[in-house]
Amino acid sequence: MIQAGFETGLLLAQAPFPEAMGAATLNHYLFVSAAMFALGLIGFMTRRNLIIMFLCTELMFQAAGLAMIAFGRYHMNFDGQTFVIFVLTIAAAEAAMALALVVLLFRKRESLDADLWAELKG
Repeated sequence: MIQAGFETGLLLAQAPFPEAMGAATLNHYLFVSAAMFALGLIGFMTRRNLIIMFLCTELMFQAAGLAMIAFGRYHMNFDGQTFVIFVLTIAAAEAAMALALVVLLFRKRESLDADLWAELKG
């Protein structure tokens, strides 16, 4: 099926679903993405170590990125892949800021327990 691109005026070839994504279907990618996001969310909610919490946040970012790329590939559209680049940039900035805060907390309290953040007020 050939579809005309209204924004660019180019002709885009849109392959049928199974051939576009290979042997793995969109459901496979979404299942892996949902499992990664669930593991990240459970890890974030149950752990009190700040480094583990930030790693779980990164896992959730990666799960969302995987879903966006899978949807973009399914629809033969590069918007999802482009948006993932921006998400990765924000995740890198978040990781740098988080590392600085973890170092600050460790210097003040010599522990990485998230409950000690409440004691740093004022």
